[in-house]
Amino acid sequence: MKSNKLKIALPAGSLKEPTIELLKKAGFKISIKDRSYIPTIDDDEIECMLIRAQEISRYVEQGKFDVGITGKDWIEENDSKVKEITELKYSKKSTVPMSLVLAVPESSKIKTIKDLEGKTIATELVNITKKFLKKNNINAKVEFSWGATESKPPYLVDAIAELSESGASLRANNLRIIETIFQSTTRIIANESSYKDDWKRQKTDMFALLLKSALDAEGIVGLKMNVPKEKIKQIIECLPALRKPTVSKLTENNWCSVESVLPEVEVKNIISKLIKLGAEGIVEYPINKIIY
Repeated sequence: MKSNKLKIALPAGSLKEPTIELLKKAGFKISIKDRSYIPTIDDDEIECMLIRAQEISRYVEQGKFDVGITGKDWIEENDSKVKEITELKYSKKSTVPMSLVLAVPESSKIKTIKDLEGKTIATELVNITKKFLKKNNINAKVEFSWGATESKPPYLVDAIAELSESGASLRANNLRIIETIFQSTTRIIANESSYKDDWKRQKTDMFALLLKSALDAEGIVGLKMNVPKEKIKQIIECLPALRKPTVSKLTENNWCSVESVLPEVEVKNIISKLIKLGAEGIVEYPINKIIY
């Protein structure tokens, strides 16, 4: 009897490393040999392949893959008919959404999108850019850029539509943003027919849950301590827990154990308060997943 397999397209390029790290944090042992596009993963029911993020939504729509991880921008650019399973708020280097922005040279006389009338714009995301211009009743030439888009104005084009995470690269190339066209985050998508299959749907949903719970746990830690009973109320008041902290009795009279989950950045601000209130044996530990 043929075993079930879920075929997953993982993004190559700039999203590759953060995606692999997220999979590892979600509990998957995954590795990729040099120059290989076929990762090994410790789940016999999953097959993975690295594909350019630009192409993933098309291949998922065609049924070449059951599931894919790609940006919302490329789903829209390809006008792909796929099932969006969940949003994963991470990009190349952070959790900040990627923005498709219109940018021009600092010295350009173009100040607003209305000034793009009759101009030439270079971009990888041609369809999204054209739709935006049409919506704003602007007639401009939009040409596909094969790369190094930021180097093209003002010599080859008047403006560019480029994906930006922080705007630093644009500023480094003496470009300024005049408008944001679209904001994009990473998505888990599924082939519509595959998702109707009971086994594949359950496997896909669990895969998405593991990745989302790992992402939700980033920057979150657990904090555990022993506390005098008479200080419990004051201790709880200074703990920013996701829910009410867990309080357990200790075998030693008049002492309790308090456990809480909170943002890691807040720990340094409350440690001294906890100590002053009599907390002892304070332990901070990492959280791998949070499932709401």
